[in-house]
Amino acid sequence: MSAGPVVVIGDMLLDVDVEGDAERLCPDAPVPVVTGGHEHRRPGGAGLAAVLAAENGAEVILVTAVGDDLPGRCLLGLLSGRVEVVRLPLLGTTITKTRVRARGQTLLRIDTGDGRAEADLDGARARRIATLLRGAGAVLVSDYGLGVAEAARGALSSLPAPLVWDPHPRGLVPVPGCTLLTPSESEARLLSAQPGTSADRAARHLVRVLRAEAVAVTVGARGAVLARRDGRSVRVPPPVCATGLDACGAGDRFAGAAAFALSEGASIEDAVVMGVGEAARFVEGGGAAAVRLPAPVPGDRPRTALEVADAVRATGGRLIATGGCFDLLHAGHVSLLRRARAMGDALIVCVNSDGSVRRLKGPGRPVVGELDRVEVLRALECVDAVAVFDEDTPVAMIERLRPDVWVKGGDYEALDLPETETVRRTGGESVILPRVSGRSTTGLIAAARAAR
Repeated sequence: MSAGPVVVIGDMLLDVDVEGDAERLCPDAPVPVVTGGHEHRRPGGAGLAAVLAAENGAEVILVTAVGDDLPGRCLLGLLSGRVEVVRLPLLGTTITKTRVRARGQTLLRIDTGDGRAEADLDGARARRIATLLRGAGAVLVSDYGLGVAEAARGALSSLPAPLVWDPHPRGLVPVPGCTLLTPSESEARLLSAQPGTSADRAARHLVRVLRAEAVAVTVGARGAVLARRDGRSVRVPPPVCATGLDACGAGDRFAGAAAFALSEGASIEDAVVMGVGEAARFVEGGGAAAVRLPAPVPGDRPRTALEVADAVRATGGRLIATGGCFDLLHAGHVSLLRRARAMGDALIVCVNSDGSVRRLKGPGRPVVGELDRVEVLRALECVDAVAVFDEDTPVAMIERLRPDVWVKGGDYEALDLPETETVRRTGGESVILPRVSGRSTTGLIAAARAAR
């Protein structure tokens, strides 16, 4: 059994494949005309490594920088319910790599975006990452040179868990003492500053200079060359031959599988054997182009309110939110929630904590504790997620969720609500729905006391 989750630290980007047919050339230039294109989106970089590790059965936490733009929201929607994401600030726009493909062949790639992780972490984020690393079963650094590994580097020395580092030509030099480095043949030559050397020699050199326990240099369809600190070296052939196929994402598959194996207690050699096998089967099955991550559908509820919000935005939906104590849930509450849900694609209910209710309603409230109130609300078909807030108003929660519509029940004006300005500032609107006459929690409590 794993000692803890696989924590993936690295740069994420959005991969888009436009798949179509190319049966003729453009009349005004000697280039193919691609018709009937269908777009497929998936996480790239560390995001792909995290998703593929999760498909192995690992619990995965991804520490990455995510932009507050359409590609960033799309990425969060694709990861929702599959991988837990710890977000770091992204300066600039999310990098998107779009491949135009016809009949399995890539004809053109267009790269857009300039995003880079903010270099300096605040105290809260640094502590969160340090806590995650202490409890990890294994750590995978998927470094694409966009700043996440640099921001987290200080926490990556002397880890209690195995550390796998998948380098990139634009990335950092791995920290000394890694459990396993997984460069490609060209990356190993660049890291070792020996452009003409063999994969074997590059692996042995990197073991020495970076004081790594092991280096596995991937050599494409031939598998990997593994060098150990004790001087042993071995070739690990693939179990299947996958030459001539799209190898995009194979390195991410290899590194993620090896990290998962190490988290399960496998030896380094067994972890590399598993990584080579998984990478070969991944390429044989179509590589990254075959990865399909459908958006969440009704019934597949993401785990948290933030995940629901991200998933709705990623698919262009309309997010509805409402708030209140919801003490002694009654028909008036249910009517409000049903009408609110009908206004959009998902409904998040923000619930006052027990402490917040006592400050607002007095020492005799709530009658029902917050855990039970949350459980009852989650059981309603019209509710997609519930979030508890401890402040007197839901302003901070609204800033995090950024709903398109904030709904309240009552007979007052939207301008009277303390949260109206926050809703407007975050791009939403406030809507007042009339309450059902004769239904109130205060009335129920009074009737119950009178009947004693």
